Amino acid sequence: MRTFPEFDAFSAAHSAGQAQVVWTKLVADLETPVSAMLKLAQEKPYSFLLESVEGGAIRGRYSIIGMRPDIVWRCFGDKAEINHNVMDDPEGFVPCPIATDGGAMKSLRALLADSRIDLPEGLPPMAAGLVGYMGYDMVRLIERLPDDNPDVIGAPDSMFLRPTVMAIFDSLEDTVTVVTPVWSNGNDDAEAVFADAEMRLTSVVRDLEAPLRTSHPQQSTVRLSEDDVTSNMSESYFHDIVRRAKEYILAGDAFQIVPSQRFRMPFDLPPFSFYRSLRRLNPSPFLFFLDFGGFQVVGSSPEILVRVRDGRVTLRPLAGTRPRGATPAEDAALAEDLLSDPKERAEHLMLLDLGRNDVGRVAKPGTVTPTEQFTIEYYSHVMHIASNVEGDLDRERFDEIDALMGGFPAGTVSGAPKVRAMEIIDELEPERRGIYSGCIGYFGADGDMDTCIALRTAVIKDKAIYIQAGAGIVADSEPQAEYDETVNKAKALVRAVEEASHFAGANQPPGGGGVSGGSGA
Repeated sequence: MRTFPEFDAFSAAHSAGQAQVVWTKLVADLETPVSAMLKLAQEKPYSFLLESVEGGAIRGRYSIIGMRPDIVWRCFGDKAEINHNVMDDPEGFVPCPIATDGGAMKSLRALLADSRIDLPEGLPPMAAGLVGYMGYDMVRLIERLPDDNPDVIGAPDSMFLRPTVMAIFDSLEDTVTVVTPVWSNGNDDAEAVFADAEMRLTSVVRDLEAPLRTSHPQQSTVRLSEDDVTSNMSESYFHDIVRRAKEYILAGDAFQIVPSQRFRMPFDLPPFSFYRSLRRLNPSPFLFFLDFGGFQVVGSSPEILVRVRDGRVTLRPLAGTRPRGATPAEDAALAEDLLSDPKERAEHLMLLDLGRNDVGRVAKPGTVTPTEQFTIEYYSHVMHIASNVEGDLDRERFDEIDALMGGFPAGTVSGAPKVRAMEIIDELEPERRGIYSGCIGYFGADGDMDTCIALRTAVIKDKAIYIQAGAGIVADSEPQAEYDETVNKAKALVRAVEEASHFAGANQPPGGGGVSGGSGA
């Protein structure tokens, strides 16, 4: 195994107090991200897997596994906590000193600043940084909203971990790059620190090269079906929500309001079995499995929230939906029908304008541009109208957190105007939303950021799985149709729950997997 950088270069940077990464690259043509996750982090808390599928069929280039965090940050409202030893002391969270003075967002900014690394050219994206989520209710830190609804699930409002080991798969080159960050104070012995970094890499490589252990499938003690699904509201209650939302719209309070309902099912299988089921049934551009110890966040989101890459801010609103056709001709006919639907076009235009406004909050004047408008984006089961809005981040005034909060939460899960729509949602929905309709993503050590909306997302906690879905209400919405839309959106995840037992314990992939220890660089 060859490691980079060479020791002399590492030692010089370490003596200067510079944070840096140590890495190795391996051939991985027989390994998959799923088999690697099973080898490296199965049922190990504070680990994650991020994958991507474009167009419903093509695997994205990079998949990322992270584990063994040295820091876990979380917040409940404006009270932030941090744990510097979570693997040995999961309950060892203490208040963030900075949060005491400036709140949760200030403490997260400080952690991002402490996690900065000038990453070498040629490393894959997200070679180091923070990974986690911001729940919908984080918006209460930036907007004055009611906060009277109960929190049923009980997860933190936001949670991020800083992994000490990342395994980044490149499907184009059939390689895996294993990376470990090194934080220096300039006083530690460089040789000992470098040896520790190499030991972390060696441990991962050894686990990857080992065969995947087989195990007997774990059977659920509960046979799951749609009959086991319960909601936090009745069908008639949701109909009433739609009628009340329309009254607000007709009174001029809002143009669109996006209420939701939450579904619950019993679940006592390994959480990763649900992820494996979901990625097969409903592949999407943002596939994620995040294990936070006491709960897991698992999803297959179709939609960017905010992305910052090389100083460029991107929002990509999706609104307007049709099912996929059985043939290319049917696809084309359905796409034409979608683009010619006045209601769908009006709704999408409203969200496109909202996206321009959100990017404009943090972009340099004159740089906000819709780079795509009213295109069709295809997924495994549906197609959407998509637009793309970009602008140059004004780094003198704003950072990546500002960019994220400028578009948070998405208009597609709240409505327009956004603040008034959220006030109405708080009045209409019976519970806090929690993670649903917030965001999942990462803050890279180099200042980049990538987040998706927490849609088609489940929370697994206390032997239950929670799934939430909403519908965009406008002036001519029909209550039954909107109720059916929320049920249909949740069905893909419900089906994945039903089929998760097929993946529980079925660990051995075809061919057995494995990596080659030869350097790819």
